[in-house]
Parts: sequence; C-alpha cells; structure tokens
Amino acid sequence: MAIRIDALRSAATRQATVVARSSNEARTLGVKTAFLCHSHHDADLAKGLVHLLSDADWRVYIDWQDAEMPNTPNRETAQRIKQKIIDLDFFLVLATQNSMASRWCPWEIGYADGNKQLDRILIVPTEDGAQTHGNEYLQLYRQINLSDKNELAVWQPGQNTDGVLVKNL
Repeated sequence: MAIRIDALRSAATRQATVVARSSNEARTLGVKTAFLCHSHHDADLAKGLVHLLSDADWRVYIDWQDAEMPNTPNRETAQRIKQKIIDLDFFLVLATQNSMASRWCPWEIGYADGNKQLDRILIVPTEDGAQTHGNEYLQLYRQINLSDKNELAVWQPGQNTDGVLVKNL
C-alpha cells in the first residue's frame, strides 16, 4: 500500500489547520509531534502530508520551515536535525523517488533507527501510478497509508488490514 502522489498534491492545496505553533505548545495540548524526513524537491508533497496529519491533530516539523536552520547545510544543521529527531514524538519518512535518491534522508533514517523506539518510526510510501517508492529496508518499519475511509492509518510491516488510525496513536 502507498499514498498516491496526486492525493498529497491535492491535500497541499487545502487550508491547513494549525494544531499548535510550537512543539512545547503541542505537548501541552497533548498533540503528537513528528519530524518529517523528505527531499526538499518534494515540498508540495510534504505540505500535503502535513495537512493530512493536521486533520489527525499532529504537528509536523519540516526543517526548511525552521527560521533558525542555517541556509547552507553544515555541522549545525546536522546537530539541529539530530536534536529534533530525538525531541519529537515520531520520525516520519516520506518515501518518494527524490527522497530515495537523497544524501540526507538515509543519514536521518539511520540516526532515527539508532535513537528512536522502533514503533516511533513510520514510513509514508508513495506511488505515482507506475511505481511505488520506498527502499527495501524501509519495509522494516510500520507504514502510514490512507484507510478505506480516507483517514491516515498505520499498519505493521507487510500487513494491509487491521491498521490503527493515526489520530489514535
């Protein structure tokens, strides 16, 4: 199973619900937080996923929306990303052709794998009509997809039934 890229692009055009303005506010409100690992070439898809997750009362951190992130990637960039991965509740991977070719995404996944609980790493596989995106090793983790009621849900690796709605995690 995978989320269609056109569904993410469509969601990106919607008005987003602001769940919380900061991670601290999200925690105070009991809102789930997540770091989104993705390619910057997929900004529209990332925005679409953020909109879908905001429907489930999640707040998602995207590095290029962080005003304190250095303009050019450097050691400070890496330190800030590592800290966000640790601080936020979940680590999400938006698996696309671009993210699978990225140099940063595999590094972030490896860091998350070594520093987060396995059930806190979630893969969002995508499909473009011809191909499903996500490397073989990403099948080790739980996946997020749309349920038959068009709500985001999480499935165990290799399963496509008995998913848990994201809003219930």
